[in-house]
Parts: sequence; structure tokens; C-alpha cells
Amino acid sequence: MPSKPRRNGKGSNAIKVLTEDHNKVQKIFEQFERARDDRRKADMVETALHELKVHTEIEEEIFYPAVRKAIEQDELLDEATVEHESAKHLIGELEGMHPGDDLFEARFTVLGEYVKHHIREEQREIFPLAKRAKMDLDQLGEQLLQRKKELGG
Repeated sequence: MPSKPRRNGKGSNAIKVLTEDHNKVQKIFEQFERARDDRRKADMVETALHELKVHTEIEEEIFYPAVRKAIEQDELLDEATVEHESAKHLIGELEGMHPGDDLFEARFTVLGEYVKHHIREEQREIFPLAKRAKMDLDQLGEQLLQRKKELGG
């Protein structure tokens, strides 16, 4: 049976899709720390917030429910959901802000710390469980990519 075509040669495995999102947003947080220009900072924050909103949406709609059905450890997914809620709160606060506003950089920095922690837990705990559960990660990856496209990601 011929293999499915791969999008941009990257593959569509769910874990690869999510890891690529993680890497992209982590890079933005790192670049923000070195940025000095307010316009550049504003652009980076806008991009990061969009990426995070799309990413959390696809995880909550598609990935987490599929993993929850396949594994017996709901507490990991419950924690991830609470982490998403905390991130969404900061995202909401940041959406109306601009460089120079009180606590703008502090909020974005704290969001970065939350995201880094969340990524570490997903990649060290949830992703290995999903792999061991023998889930159809390729089919799930296709669903994630399709939904990302619909959300403008």
C-alpha cells in the first residue's frame, strides 16, 4: 500500500505536529527576550498569542480527547487542561496590551514560563503515553493539521 503524501515533507504524525508548534512558540519567546524594538516585540507577541490559541484549540478539541480515551491517566490531561486555562487568562490580558504598558513584558515572560513548563510535561509524559497506547498518530496528525488550517494556523 503506498504511503500517504506528507504535507511540506514534514509528516503528519500528531506528536510531530504538536512538537513543531512547541518549537515555533519557544523560539518566539527566546527572541522576545533579546528584542529591543517595541514594534518587533508587539509583532512577536501577536504571533505567539495566535499560535498558542490555535495550538491549545487543536489539543483540546482533538488530541486530548483521543489520548484520554487511549490511556488510563486522566490526571495528566486534567493538569494540562488547567495549564491551558492559566495560559488563556494571560493571553486574554495580553491581547489588549502594547509594549510600554504596565506589566506587558512581565505577563509575556510569565506566559513563556507557563508554556515552557507545559511543553516539558507534554513531551516527557503525555507524548510517550500516546505512543505506547498504539494510537493512530498519523490519522490524528491529519486531523490536527486540518483543524489548524481552519483556525488560520
